[in-house]
Amino acid sequence: MTELPVANPMGLRVLLVEDQMIVAMLIEDMLRELGCVVVGPAGTLESAVRLAREEELDAAILDVNLDGQKVFPAAEELLTRRIPFIFATGYGEQILPEKWHGLRRLAKPFNREQLEELIRSISSN
Repeated sequence: MTELPVANPMGLRVLLVEDQMIVAMLIEDMLRELGCVVVGPAGTLESAVRLAREEELDAAILDVNLDGQKVFPAAEELLTRRIPFIFATGYGEQILPEKWHGLRRLAKPFNREQLEELIRSISSN
């Protein structure tokens, strides 16, 4: 059986949206270890929307809850631009409106291997 080539995340520009600084630093380190270029991190909805709208991006990781505000306006910007993204949440899929069910999601806490698997999957699209 022949293995399919695995997408290489090296050089991908990934928007990181996370309001908890320690968590943002951990995810940023994981992304850099994978060879990604981190845009952000954005810790507020306002900065997340601005970066999603204005920056050159290949992908994004979006914390769903930003200090009580939901990240969905930034997700809409990325969707409009056809930039793949991953929701990161500790609340499970039930926190997501039905529109967003079935999309790629990282359940917090997650490890580097889980992050790498999803980054590779979106970089191959």
